[in-house]
Amino acid sequence: MELTLHEERSLDEVIAGRNGISQIDTTFSVLFEKPDSEIRGDGTLNICNNGNLDLRVYSLGFLAMELTSRNGVVKSKPGLDSTKKTILTQGLRDCLFWWDIKNFTVQDENGYYLLRNSEREITIDKQSSLPKKQQIYFTNGKVLSVYYDNPARGNGILYQSKMKIELSKYSVTLLVKNIHFIL
Repeated sequence: MELTLHEERSLDEVIAGRNGISQIDTTFSVLFEKPDSEIRGDGTLNICNNGNLDLRVYSLGFLAMELTSRNGVVKSKPGLDSTKKTILTQGLRDCLFWWDIKNFTVQDENGYYLLRNSEREITIDKQSSLPKKQQIYFTNGKVLSVYYDNPARGNGILYQSKMKIELSKYSVTLLVKNIHFIL
């Protein structure tokens, strides 16, 4: 049986259908990179559309990092700088809940839709109705970039199973192993 990796619905229908998702639970492999080093591991993430999350990353079978965010209060072990916290909170939230963009305009550009507002810009493939790239703009002038690849289907929902999030000198690449969308 062949897995259909495109939506048979319009972009508006795809977004409306995802708006009921309140939480995403996933397991993944992860690669943390900075100019002088990289760390590989596996992780679990439970994230809500309001930004609350529980993240655990294991390396060589041991808990290497634990991060929680509740109502904007971020706690992590070990402690992380603000750039890493931004990638792992707002970056993960906007990366996974990409459809939760408000007050946006749509431009048609050579096989892609460009969804844009003052805070975010998302490039959506017309055929699959999935994101290819996202830019998140911060008031301090920094830009968080997300690159998507590897369409897959989970719970009947089409999603990108590979995401690379970049901010400043850091990048985080996630490869989803298992995902559950909770309505």
